[in-house]
Amino acid sequence: MQKQVIEYAGEPVGIVVPDQDRLKFIAVKFHVIDLDEQRFATADDVRRAIRAHVLAQKETATLNAAVA
Repeated sequence: MQKQVIEYAGEPVGIVVPDQDRLKFIAVKFHVIDLDEQRFATADDVRRAIRAHVLAQKETATLNAAVA
C-alpha cells in the first residue's frame, strides 16, 4: 500500500502511510491533530476514528457553551 489521502466531510485532513504492517495517520488539519501518528489496521478505521473524534469535539463544545 502506498500513502493515501484521508478526507472528512469532503476536506483532506491527513494521509496514511504504511508503517510496521499498519497505517500511520499523519494529520494536516488542526481539528484532527490528536490522532496524528496513531496507527490503524485500515483506512476505514482511520475514518471512523476521525468521525468519532470530531463528533466528540462538537459535543464538548456544545456542553461548554451550555455551561457558560
